[in-house]
Amino acid sequence: MCYGTRVSDTTVVSLGTATPGGGFPLYGGAVAEVVNAEDPTLQVQPQHTKGSTENVPMLEAGTLDIALVQGEVALEAPTSLRILAAMYPSPGMFVVRADSPYRTIEDLRGTPVAFGARGSGLVILARYVLDGLGLDRDRDFTAIFLERAGDGPAMVLDGRAAALWGAGIGWPGFTTMAQAPGGARFIVPDKDGVARILAKHAFLRPLAVPPGAYPGQSAAIASVGSWSFIMTRPTLPDDVAYRLARALHRGEARLGARLAQARETTAANTAAAARTEQLHPGVARYLREIEALR
Repeated sequence: MCYGTRVSDTTVVSLGTATPGGGFPLYGGAVAEVVNAEDPTLQVQPQHTKGSTENVPMLEAGTLDIALVQGEVALEAPTSLRILAAMYPSPGMFVVRADSPYRTIEDLRGTPVAFGARGSGLVILARYVLDGLGLDRDRDFTAIFLERAGDGPAMVLDGRAAALWGAGIGWPGFTTMAQAPGGARFIVPDKDGVARILAKHAFLRPLAVPPGAYPGQSAAIASVGSWSFIMTRPTLPDDVAYRLARALHRGEARLGARLAQARETTAANTAAAARTEQLHPGVARYLREIEALR
């Protein structure tokens, strides 16, 4: 299949997501559905990958047209890659069974923790967060790396892992845990811990999960994290990037109705979260046309 080019009257666009059961495949499916409906001349085709750390080299090589990339990986990505849109902010958190004795990150030291799929950007976010607290992900915990992101909740529920690490609003692993019999408890850095993390890793931001984002969660949860992005290969034609951005943002309401975390995928957030030079020229042109970017 030749991607990013016209097949008959349709431009086929390959979209790299991550391993099954995680937030990226869920989000990528929603984006494809909305974009394809808004612009029938586009055919966005999501495909599973190992996650952000595989998506970046695949974009560089041109084997993906666009891909979902977690914030910390995006920061380290080659400057030849460009941003199509800001996805959503991802505050990092641990989740444990509500009947477990663990209440702080320090309590989890020495325990088995499922940090996610090895290729996931969430694994890198965990490294930065814990480093800011003076902890080492691989030395201070028995780190478990998953073949599939969706395998994590079962490991916590049956006792093979003490906790599951993840991030964001509407993240499938957190939802599964919160809906399990007995419920779940979220663990984040305390106020002093957040300050220490931000002092050491200034590219992270203070972020919060609003009340009600997960079943049984009655209060906001403050943590740290970053924005994730839809990124493009260096050679994606300007007109294709323009049409993708136009379809995505014209479909913002439909996308937000389809997926709660996707309510953050707006033209205004893209303009605010990315520097102009990071945007694909076709995207920048569209954002200027609608006066989201000056």
